[in-house]
Amino acid sequence: MWAASCLASCCAACACDACRTVVSGISRRSARIAYCGLFALSLVVAWMLREVAAPLMEKIPWINHFHQTPDREWFETDAVLRVSLGNFLFFTILAIFMIGVKNQKDPRDSIHHGGWMMKIICWCILVILMFFVPNGIISFYEATSKFGSGLFLLVQVVLLLDFVHGWNDKWVGYDEQFWYMALLVVSLVCYVATFSFSGLLFYLFTPSGHDCGLNTFFIVMTLIFVFVFAVVTLHPSVSGSILPASVISLYCMYLCYSGLASEPRDYECNGLHKHSKAVSTSSLALGLLTTVLSVVYSAVRAGSSTTLLSPPSSPRAGSGKPLLPLDKADEHHEEAEKSKPVTYSYSFFHLIFSLASMYSAMLLTGWSTSVGESGKLVDVGWPSVWVRIITSWATAALFIWSLVAPIIFPDREF
Repeated sequence: MWAASCLASCCAACACDACRTVVSGISRRSARIAYCGLFALSLVVAWMLREVAAPLMEKIPWINHFHQTPDREWFETDAVLRVSLGNFLFFTILAIFMIGVKNQKDPRDSIHHGGWMMKIICWCILVILMFFVPNGIISFYEATSKFGSGLFLLVQVVLLLDFVHGWNDKWVGYDEQFWYMALLVVSLVCYVATFSFSGLLFYLFTPSGHDCGLNTFFIVMTLIFVFVFAVVTLHPSVSGSILPASVISLYCMYLCYSGLASEPRDYECNGLHKHSKAVSTSSLALGLLTTVLSVVYSAVRAGSSTTLLSPPSSPRAGSGKPLLPLDKADEHHEEAEKSKPVTYSYSFFHLIFSLASMYSAMLLTGWSTSVGESGKLVDVGWPSVWVRIITSWATAALFIWSLVAPIIFPDREF
């Protein structure tokens, strides 16, 4: 007993020292990586609790106060939502606290980039406290998360449009034949991939012998959007480039696939059901990893967007600087740079993580409607299908608007 107690004390001390070492190594230039790591950790915790916490939560009286104990899936969903709510509150508090930070002399700038031990402790406390709040608050957060997830997807689309237009402008700006050929090659590859993808969708999601009119409608609508993109882009009045049109076409087709793949596994028109009767842990881990990478990319990209986040008094974010610089060669200039304006909005950066917390909770719970087999899959169910399809249509509408808006409103800058 004494030896076990000593061993536990040594392990705890080593863990604390390791955490302190990692936290002390987080610098101003790696702060955004740290926020992404903390967010990714929250998703891993939510996923683990979804798998193992249900039996324990059934015994908590203020959670399981029902006359008849709900199904296991209810407790799995509840665990994910409680972790998500703690994560949401953590980043929302930071977003509110960082409102109005203009330059690096502001004391809140050091809080944004430092104090990581205290931040991690506060994050843990918030997540733990969420398991003591009433079920009514969790239900309200669940309903609110659906709207927050829609906002996050909208931001994701705007960031993608900003990225593809910036990519095209940069290559065209070189004004060399090599880069024009590169534009043509990439565009052709994207269109070939788009039409090949559409053929695969027809094969998988419109099987013969079944009435799959809805799936056919989704795929055909996406192909119509691809055709419209090309026509509008090549119109003499628009003078657009084929690269953004091809990339957005491929992305819309991917969203269509993502929506169709999220159909319930017992749906006769879902051609993936034959391969998904038993979902292994590795498949679940791959799905979660994809979700993490997508959400983290959107949040970090938002932190350096040239269209969304640059405060009026600051230089444009990402102006010739890498997104996540890791070198320490110029750390001795840090004090001299404190008077400089911030390069992105800290408040909006944390707000993106708040919305991403809602979005990831919806993915892990199948938009809080998964039952039975679907409850064991990430992002499966009819709500998920319609969210992906509507996101695809919104992407198409925003891209077309980005092309025609300068013509309709020539006096405005877009």
